[in-house]
Amino acid sequence: MVIHDLNAFLHAFFKAHHCQILSNDNGVLSIQLTEELDKVLMNRPFYWHYMKKMGYTGDPMKLTLITNPDKRQEKGEWIHFGSPRLQQIIRYLQDTKKYTKLFQQLSPNKNTPLYPWLVTNIKISYQGKHKRDELFSIGLNLINGVMHAKMMDVLNTISLEKTIADYCYTLSPMIKMESGFKRIESVLDQYIENQEHQWAVDSLQALEEETKLLHHFYTEDMEDEMMKRELQEIQERFQPKILYQVINGGLFYLATETS
Repeated sequence: MVIHDLNAFLHAFFKAHHCQILSNDNGVLSIQLTEELDKVLMNRPFYWHYMKKMGYTGDPMKLTLITNPDKRQEKGEWIHFGSPRLQQIIRYLQDTKKYTKLFQQLSPNKNTPLYPWLVTNIKISYQGKHKRDELFSIGLNLINGVMHAKMMDVLNTISLEKTIADYCYTLSPMIKMESGFKRIESVLDQYIENQEHQWAVDSLQALEEETKLLHHFYTEDMEDEMMKRELQEIQERFQPKILYQVINGGLFYLATETS
């Protein structure tokens, strides 16, 4: 599920940023970058500086990202949770376009209502002896409270624009945004509670072992402050914790059949 979500997230990201999707087959996504995303992702500042100085248009690169482990030997770049490329994309979203409002594009012949959906892409980070991330795309219908756990899959099939289409009108949310975020957080809490957490047990065991080892090496005449600092570092490294991070999201107005 995680690989599928990551592929959908990447597809939606590049599509939303007006990149041409060259192919997307079984976890291998090929994109023709725009100039903007070439500058963001491909680390070619001197090339673009030269193009601008000479008055040339420039040639953005193509990029192939592989999320399917079975396809890692194919030509392209293996991308996964925690990989530098994914963190680069997430930082870009956080710095530039964290929230948006978009409308489904329709061609109705009569007045058509659009339902408000709160959509969030959220990263769950499990931190302890080992680190692991999961990415979730959750949509909440702010009229009836229906939730969709793979909302990026839905949005990938819909034409979206910043302006509302003719003969369409929006419905006012019945659920407030703050309440909506709390509902989504509650779903994530329940998801985590239903998991096995052997990773946390292993982290606590490692924390205990490292603490005992530290006490073994320190004697009473050694500096107390130094020992406290090292104990704090061990706590930060091994104490198990789970963090939520909203990567981006927004308000999407979608037609009845979509909800």
